[in-house]
Amino acid sequence: MSDATEQIAVPPPRDRAHERAPASREVHSSAASAPLLEVRDLRVRFHQADRCIAAVDGLSYPLCAGKTLAIIGESGSGKTVSCRALMGLLPQTASVTGSVLLEGMPLLALKESEWRRQRGRKIAMVFQDAARSLNPTMRVGQQITEAIRQHQGVDAAKARARAIDLLDLLRVPDPQQRFLAYPHELSGGMRQRVMIAIAVSGNPQVLISDEATRSLDAITQAETLKLLQDLQRQFGMALIMTSHDLKLASHIADDVLVMYAGRAVERVPRGHLFSRARMRYTRALLDASPHIERPPHTPFPVVPGQPPDLAALPPGCAFEPRCASARELCKLSRPPLEEHERGHWWACWHPCQDSELV
Repeated sequence: MSDATEQIAVPPPRDRAHERAPASREVHSSAASAPLLEVRDLRVRFHQADRCIAAVDGLSYPLCAGKTLAIIGESGSGKTVSCRALMGLLPQTASVTGSVLLEGMPLLALKESEWRRQRGRKIAMVFQDAARSLNPTMRVGQQITEAIRQHQGVDAAKARARAIDLLDLLRVPDPQQRFLAYPHELSGGMRQRVMIAIAVSGNPQVLISDEATRSLDAITQAETLKLLQDLQRQFGMALIMTSHDLKLASHIADDVLVMYAGRAVERVPRGHLFSRARMRYTRALLDASPHIERPPHTPFPVVPGQPPDLAALPPGCAFEPRCASARELCKLSRPPLEEHERGHWWACWHPCQDSELV
């Protein structure tokens, strides 16, 4: 556990003339308030026979350089689909509309040939399952150097040195030996660090972590999250992380965006999440989280009911069938996501009152 609280020791520089200088990530005062990434009305539909599944339905948010956004929700809420849309990694059955601007570049308008130049260099992603994402027939070092040469344009020797530096930076023991290992020879935590090394090898401006710690034990989760924080500071990246765990994500996020049925239902600064969550679904997730203060053998609370069918969403609030505070208006009309307090947005006709926030 001590590793999770230590600062990353930066390895001695080798030949890094090919890397972008850290100064290139400095935000000038005139642009300090402008978001690095801006998602506007993102919609993703999957067409299957006579069904149209609204996986993401009007998602909007800004993300500034150096900041962390946590996207929270149950399985099927649209977290992963929205992130894959940012990466241009959705299947051909998906219909994507809206706007995604990265430093003014319209990502959704890119052709696949243009995407191959931008993935890893401008925006990169760490996927959930490293065992399935890594090629089992290639040594891990080869997979890292392949990404480095693609984005940095260096020779094999410099790519190898850079890859070993990254493994060292990510606290992989004996990085020169691990460079020659196959994925099955590494633990789950080490494989995830290899995935992170590949993702940051192009020095991206935005890094997406899609439930990258989900299959790890608690100690390895803490270490991985700390590594992501340290890498973010060192490389000057903006970070998007998805999770179903509000408490875990809130430890490193600046803002938390809660999704339900493909829509954003609350966006809240981290400091207000536990004390001022307003949307009933957010409150239900918080109540369902483990609490050490609960007496032994207390039944574990759950969010009642099931998520809705995304191909047949109701006209009103999608959470209404599961909400004990729902009224007639909730069945008839969908509440809009609006900023009700400074920096705090929610979509609920009957939000939690101060007296309920204990």
